[in-house]
Parts: sequence; structure tokens; C-alpha cells
Amino acid sequence: QVQLVESGGGAVQAGGSLRLSCAASGIIFSIDVMGWYRQAPGKQRELVATITTGGTTNYADSVKGRFTISRDNAKNTVYLQMNSLKPEDTAVYYCYADRARVPTTTLLDCWGQGTQVTVSS
Repeated sequence: QVQLVESGGGAVQAGGSLRLSCAASGIIFSIDVMGWYRQAPGKQRELVATITTGGTTNYADSVKGRFTISRDNAKNTVYLQMNSLKPEDTAVYYCYADRARVPTTTLLDCWGQGTQVTVSS
């Protein structure tokens, strides 16, 4: 199976930066889509950004121009560089992987445990 392990969360002041990382472990041939979602207290989980194996990216309007997603296909790792952080970016950030090809099957909608990002004003 696939395990997604996030790192890089923490607390920062508004205007600061953080970089999240997520490594997928297990016997993995490829992962079509990797990305990040977030969930703030009392709100639904929402898309932040995704990236395909070929490098096609998709961003939420609220983070365009401030966040950059990237990935290392050889390491099955995805990154999220977050700049110009705002208090409204405070949330638990979850790593996401879809269509992960492993021996005998393809896994859909895999999630990490989440990492807290707190931005103070």
C-alpha cells in the first residue's frame, strides 16, 4: 500500500513562508496526481493545488501567485512552497495522491495524516 508522510508545517507570521513536503512510501510504480488540500476549523476540506506526473498544475484561486507546487517523480515526493502567507491560510494541510500504481492494483484517493500550518497576524 501507499503511505503519505507530510513534513514542514508550523507557525509563521503573516507575510512569511513555509515549505511543505510529502513523501509517498511503499512499492510504487507511479502516481498520476499528487497535491495538497487543507481544512480550516469549522470548514470543509478544500483544494490547494495539484500536479500531474507530467507537471500540469492546478491551483485554488486563493493561493495563485503565492503558492507553488512541485514534485520529484523519482522520489514520489510533492512539495508546496507557500509565500506571502495570510492568517486565512491557517489550516491542517493534507497530502493527496490519486491513481497510485502499486503491485496488483491502482490506488485512488490516498491521504496523509495532515500537518498544521498556523499564520498569525
